[in-house]
Amino acid sequence: MLSQTVEDYIKVIYKYQVEEGSPTVSTKDIAEALEISAASVTSMIKRISKMGLAEYKSHQGVKLTEAGKKVALEIIRHHRLLELYLSEIMGYSWDEVHDEAEHLEHHISEQFEDTISEMLGHPQYDPHGDPIPAKNGELPPLDSDLLTEVGENKSYIIKRITDQNPELLRYLGELGLKPNAEIDLLSQAPFKGPVSLRLNDEKVIIGYEVASHIHVVEKGN
Repeated sequence: MLSQTVEDYIKVIYKYQVEEGSPTVSTKDIAEALEISAASVTSMIKRISKMGLAEYKSHQGVKLTEAGKKVALEIIRHHRLLELYLSEIMGYSWDEVHDEAEHLEHHISEQFEDTISEMLGHPQYDPHGDPIPAKNGELPPLDSDLLTEVGENKSYIIKRITDQNPELLRYLGELGLKPNAEIDLLSQAPFKGPVSLRLNDEKVIIGYEVASHIHVVEKGN
C-alpha cells in the first residue's frame, strides 16, 4: 500500500509527463501543483525514486518509470470512475465531483472499483470527457481537437473539458457547453479574441481562454 502523499506525487508527475508531454517534470512544477515547498518535493521525489516508481536527477527533473506509470493509471482509474459514479448515481453536479473524488480515490478497494465499473457499464469516459483507463491500463482513444484550433462555419460535438475549476464548469454547464453537446463554430476573433458559437439555435460568445479548454470532433466524422 502506497501512502496518499506518494500517490498524489505520482499523479502530478504523470499529468505533466504523459498528459502534457514533458520529458521530465521540475520540482518547481510539482511544488506549485501540490502547494508545498520545493525542498519538501525534492525529499519525497528521492524517496519515490528509491521505491522504483520514478527516476530523478538533480537539476534535470523527474520522470515516472513504467511501474510508476502503472500506479498513476490505477489512481486515475479510481478517480474518474468515482467522478462518474458521483454524477450518475449520487446526483452530484459535474462541478462538484472532482474534489469529492480526490478525497475518495485513495481509499476504495479493487472490489469496489470493479463494482462501480460494472454498475456503470464499464465506461470509457468520465463526466468531463476524460478517458478512464481500463483495468489493464489501456486508455480509450482521444481523437478530439481544441475548439480554438478548428475551422469556422462547421458543426462540432463537444467531447472533453480539460479544466476542473468548479467555477468554469458551472459557467459552461449554465451555457450548455458539456460533453456530447452539438455546436456550430461561427467565428473566432483574431489575436485570441472571443469565440462565437451557435447552440440550440442560440448564439453564445465565450472567451478564448474558456474555449481553449473545450475539445471537439467535427460532426459526422
